[in-house]
Amino acid sequence: MKTPESCRRFLTALALPLLMLGPEIAASQSSSGHELLQAVERGDTATVNRLLTAGTLPDPVDSAKQTPLLIAVAKNSPNAAKLLIDAGANVNAQASNLDSPWLLAGALGRAPMLRMMIPKGPDFSLRNRFGGTALIPACERAHVEAVEVLLTTRIDVNHVNNLGWTCLLEIVILGEGGPRHVEVTRKVLAAGANPNIADRDNVSPFAHATRKGQREIARLIEAAGGK
Repeated sequence: MKTPESCRRFLTALALPLLMLGPEIAASQSSSGHELLQAVERGDTATVNRLLTAGTLPDPVDSAKQTPLLIAVAKNSPNAAKLLIDAGANVNAQASNLDSPWLLAGALGRAPMLRMMIPKGPDFSLRNRFGGTALIPACERAHVEAVEVLLTTRIDVNHVNNLGWTCLLEIVILGEGGPRHVEVTRKVLAAGANPNIADRDNVSPFAHATRKGQREIARLIEAAGGK
């Protein structure tokens, strides 16, 4: 029968080889993580697939804290994005500039990627560097399909960013009033955008649209009760 001391020695001897593997595993992940970032950067989907299949973790970060998924969104690489999302990439991981895959996909109008991310639980409390949600820049840039996708979620259509603007105010103030901006105006109003949330100078969306000569947008806002 083994004594307590002999048992301790046996367990220690058993554990030592496993402990020694720790740094090797970490080094391997570091190397493959760097390779994964580079593969996404150059659009090499085959290598992305190979690395993920081999067990490379999907969320290494570069010097700017960008993950492969964030780079895939920036590069408009939907195939790489799908591989990463299916491998468990974090759709909410924020880089140094506060971009996350979800926020950037909204800002850049990446509607197919937004659809991929919705089942993975986007964090609607995350804000970009301007204090906005994914919806506000999508509206400002009139990404019609992306706005449609975002409005299927619980995103706050009346969120006010650090500039004091809602998505409706950004449409009017930063948009040119063309057909796509008219369409996103129609969609956010139908989704419950408050037409009377004014900016910090107490200028309403209707007043901004009227002043800028955005007649169709002004008509839509007025029809929704805007003053």
